[in-house]
Amino acid sequence: MTEFVLVAGAWLGGWAWDDVLPDLRAAGHGVHPLTLSGLAERRGEPAGQQTHVQDIVDLVEERDLREVVLVGHSYSGIPVGQAAERIGDRLAHLVLVDANIPVDGQAFVGAGPWGGAVAEAIGANDGFWPPLTAADYAGQGLTDAQIARIVTGSTPHPGGTLTEPAALAGPLAALPATYLTCLLDSPEPPPPVATLLRDAGWHHTTLDTGHWPMFSQPTALADILLTATTH
Repeated sequence: MTEFVLVAGAWLGGWAWDDVLPDLRAAGHGVHPLTLSGLAERRGEPAGQQTHVQDIVDLVEERDLREVVLVGHSYSGIPVGQAAERIGDRLAHLVLVDANIPVDGQAFVGAGPWGGAVAEAIGANDGFWPPLTAADYAGQGLTDAQIARIVTGSTPHPGGTLTEPAALAGPLAALPATYLTCLLDSPEPPPPVATLLRDAGWHHTTLDTGHWPMFSQPTALADILLTATTH
């Protein structure tokens, strides 16, 4: 039996996976949606990026999970990627859902041209990255009801998790991984991912939806996660 550990991106908690859980459980697998420190029901807990890495490692070790498929979406690909190498032989596969990936010594705010704007927003909002507004979700394949659900459930994201650099013990290329590109968000994976797809033999798949497929296409996303267990 596979044990899926699901970690959503910025502003979101474990609740974001609610529509994906039934299909994974119906297939006979264990499912563990995780809310990272400082978000959703854990709002107010202090958090840096390494706190989030430890959140993931702690869940796997405290529940003594084996045959783990670690799933990271968006921002959470950075702590999930670090946690994947730290859980050792408990890891069966890493799945990155339209995600950032950790680069040793680099922070989330240094991962793209938008990093400066994120850092500025954190500085202007008491150390937190404020959630997106409903208008920001336009063109992402979401219904009005789905957008309202995301906006209502989102909480400010702890800035320290975005400015603290990643720390890798080894190359990500050594990990068995699948990368999902959501085509409405961007038709091409980011350059560091493209390099790993080419050089490390990571499996690559796409979904014709936006950046939040757990809301817009949960059944299709569950199918991709289930397929990842066979790679």
